[in-house]
Amino acid sequence: MPVDVERAGGRANRLRSTATSGRMVTEYWNNLFTARERGQQVLWYNGQKVNVFAQAAGLAWCHGEAYSAMLAARHQEEPAQRAADARGFMGELCSYARTHIGCALMSDTADHVAEAGLVGGPVVHGDLPLPDFTISAYPGCSSGQQWDETLYRLFGRKVPMFNVSIPFLWGNHGDALAGPEWDEALAYVVRQFREMIRFIEEQTRRPFDWDKLSEIMYYIKQAATLRTEAQELCAAVPTPASYWDWIASIAPVNFLPAGPQLVEYFASVKAEIEQRIAAVEGAVTGERYRLYFDGIMNWNNLGLLAKKFASYGAAVIAGRYTHRAFWTKPHLIDPEDPLPGIATHFLLCPLNHSAADLIRFTLEDCRKYHLDGVVFHVSRTCRSMTSPQFLIAQAAQRELGVQTMMFEGDVADASFYDDALVTMRLEAMLEAIDVQRTRVA
Repeated sequence: MPVDVERAGGRANRLRSTATSGRMVTEYWNNLFTARERGQQVLWYNGQKVNVFAQAAGLAWCHGEAYSAMLAARHQEEPAQRAADARGFMGELCSYARTHIGCALMSDTADHVAEAGLVGGPVVHGDLPLPDFTISAYPGCSSGQQWDETLYRLFGRKVPMFNVSIPFLWGNHGDALAGPEWDEALAYVVRQFREMIRFIEEQTRRPFDWDKLSEIMYYIKQAATLRTEAQELCAAVPTPASYWDWIASIAPVNFLPAGPQLVEYFASVKAEIEQRIAAVEGAVTGERYRLYFDGIMNWNNLGLLAKKFASYGAAVIAGRYTHRAFWTKPHLIDPEDPLPGIATHFLLCPLNHSAADLIRFTLEDCRKYHLDGVVFHVSRTCRSMTSPQFLIAQAAQRELGVQTMMFEGDVADASFYDDALVTMRLEAMLEAIDVQRTRVA
């Protein structure tokens, strides 16, 4: 029974409030690109949310994944990837890492920096300033440490680097936050934070501003609370906001500076969602299907995918990447004692759990948001995200009777995406949902 696209007639009805995110992101990058002119030191970091420490220390910062994702979303990633390819970095390497490494290789003065140990001044792809020092804080991803080690070697081992090791949560239930495994992991990460702060003090040659960190975490707690409350509201039928809206809201909660503007942004998002619920206004006109998205976003095709799913009346409501990451338990943040709350969220990264936990989380979300299907973006170069996906799919089908589909793509390499194949598999899943509904009726 083929899906009737004309009958679905859906279109994406994106939140107006998320447009503010684009302006905030542009302002952030412009400030980073001009950091040297203001005499700021620059930190490059990968992995978890080290930006809160950078902001407290008065640094400018670049999150490597965010920069690569931004280039991919703007279709500007290919020059950097070609530069990495030419140096021998294979296409199966994490495309975030390959893009970021390529940016460093594209600098006209990168070799001079490596030879002379100079930092500051030279720029890489676009106007991105080279780092004064780097920090790695990767949970559940072996590529992260290798990425940072590669950059360290590229800069002639002259740019200082600090690594925060995040233990994998093998069996602990994330919501329980109890037991010796959790206690030991949390204490271990907090100890490393204190060592990292001493490292930052050595690089900046000034005391770390603990009061500023408390202020930052106060604003993050407020903003994250508004965000999680707004996400909970999307269980409404029709859903007032989509996964694509939450994708647009990742940058503010992930790496932008924390302050009143961040709180105001998520307050406006929540207010618009509440208004939509009152008006029975959906994120997709003519909502017929409710879906979950598992996998990091295919940044090269963000707009294309949002329109494609909406055209079938398919509302993609939630996802592991958007709903299980980025300060998801704000009630555990204590601004007066910020390190344990920050460490908690470093540990609760959605790449840092066993398959059993990830299955439990996905089934919880399927029930909460009344979902018909799960879409798995099998990112070709992100094994840490994709490795449990077949197990999650089997559990969703077995436990809830939820239909699933998988499509291959990537986070930042457009060459792995096949639009015709995505369309075919999406239609097949929606047809299966229709058949299932007929049988139940």
